[in-house]
Amino acid sequence: MTTHPSPAVIARYADRHAALDEVTAWSVEVHLEECTDCRALVAHRTEDDSRDLLASIAAGVDRGIAAGPAPEKRRRLTSARHRWMVWRLAPWLIMTMAVLACAVGLQTLQPAFPSLVALLAPVAPLPAVAIAWSRRHDPAWELIAGTPAAGLAMLLRRTAGVLVVVIPALAVANTRTQGSLALTLLPCLAFTAATIALGGFVGVRRAAVALGTAWAVAVILPAVVTAELPVVLRPGSSGGWALAALVLGGLAGARSGNFRRLTSHN
Repeated sequence: MTTHPSPAVIARYADRHAALDEVTAWSVEVHLEECTDCRALVAHRTEDDSRDLLASIAAGVDRGIAAGPAPEKRRRLTSARHRWMVWRLAPWLIMTMAVLACAVGLQTLQPAFPSLVALLAPVAPLPAVAIAWSRRHDPAWELIAGTPAAGLAMLLRRTAGVLVVVIPALAVANTRTQGSLALTLLPCLAFTAATIALGGFVGVRRAAVALGTAWAVAVILPAVVTAELPVVLRPGSSGGWALAALVLGGLAGARSGNFRRLTSHN
């Protein structure tokens, strides 16, 4: 059963000249948040000059809104752009393009090496995906974080924006190295899905760093040392990559609630 403040306490709370200790004032304010009757009682006991002051402030705000400039038509376009892309991603995407160009150049100089583009394809989008939805790299993070579009939906949109740039670059680089297009693009999609799925538990940035490091140590480094294409990138493995991309994508969608509970640095 709800315990209401006594009329005497309500009167002292409404009287700005009366002394009321902080604990009592705090308990009254907490109660007023949920009790309509007590709010009405406080309003009734409020002095006339206080009510006049509040009315004049409200009228002034209304006049300011009415006399203010019209909303900018481009604001909606700006908001949509921030949902799909943020300018802080540009340096990372440029770096990815530069690395792929270097891989093509090295492949031309050392044709005996396994396809460097195929080796780099799985981790190519990870640097940009790692910062696609991050407080540290998004100047509008606090504005967007409180909207229904935040969380996994925002991450997927910005990841799609990253892939729109990375996938064509991989396809062009692949034509220069005569590698398998499927074994270039499918691992890229699988690792992107794995980053998002694992990011639901440890944070996208940490997931990208862990997966990129694991791939570099377990696959790229041995392939460069032995000059042989790893088993996971040889013909016949494309079906496994496609299945992995689908399963990991489903797992990421099933854990969408986790992206609402991640700490800001994740």
